[in-house]
Amino acid sequence: MTVRLKQLIEANWFHQTIVAVILLAGLLAGLETSAAVLARHGSLLRTLDALVLGVFIVELALKLAAQGRQPWRYFRDGWNIFDFVIVLLCCLPMDSQFAAVLRLARGLRLLRLVTALPKLQLLVGALLKSLGAMGYVGLLLSLMFYIYGVAGVHLFRQSDPQHFGSLGAALFSLFRVITLDNWTDIFRIVQPGAPKAAVAYFISFILLGTMIMLNLFIGIVMNSMAETHAEIEARNRARHEKELGHATLADDLNQLEQQLDALKAQTAKLKTRLAHEPGRVGRVP
Repeated sequence: MTVRLKQLIEANWFHQTIVAVILLAGLLAGLETSAAVLARHGSLLRTLDALVLGVFIVELALKLAAQGRQPWRYFRDGWNIFDFVIVLLCCLPMDSQFAAVLRLARGLRLLRLVTALPKLQLLVGALLKSLGAMGYVGLLLSLMFYIYGVAGVHLFRQSDPQHFGSLGAALFSLFRVITLDNWTDIFRIVQPGAPKAAVAYFISFILLGTMIMLNLFIGIVMNSMAETHAEIEARNRARHEKELGHATLADDLNQLEQQLDALKAQTAKLKTRLAHEPGRVGRVP
């Protein structure tokens, strides 16, 4: 029975059905924000909403039952806990006390796409994994903002007191500049008072802030994506080995290829050493 349930929840048609229901839930959440639509089709929307919630509850029950006599294993995955919390919030009674929470939960149901689509899980996992490294990049960006803010106050306080009259105003102006939102308006105001300094100031800040920092963020996210992808593959491989009792044929093939590459590299190093060692009769072909 447990094996059949696992086959059912892992089937493509079941997965696609859940994705379609999640999209329907997001559409319903958007339609319920319109008073005119609610007045005209309120009963239909409530019926569809109850149907969506019923599908989510059945899915949750099937996944719990697929764990057999150890249903708590379902909660070992953080994404499963996320799904469970959303379904639980949607089951709250529609009273004035829970009305706001229930409406928020209905909107959050669309986030279940993250748990339904592995590629989205990879992206979200990479973003969460990169938060630590992004903190250091954010600290570096804050230092750059502070240094340029202090310099901007000393350089442009007289010519543009509105944008650089104080450190707070300068920091806000630099935030506007780094978003490239009409930064030329600020530049035209400060440029007549100190033309050379303004050109060097704004060009250097834009290059450092938008180009270099943006590339640092992208590099951190890409590195985290690679690490997350490797972790997911290792987790899936371990799960297959645990379920099957041994490694799959693809895993064995990958392991043999890695061992062969390592052996080739070691052989090449030995040939190089033998070819250059004195006292040898000849070179190893």
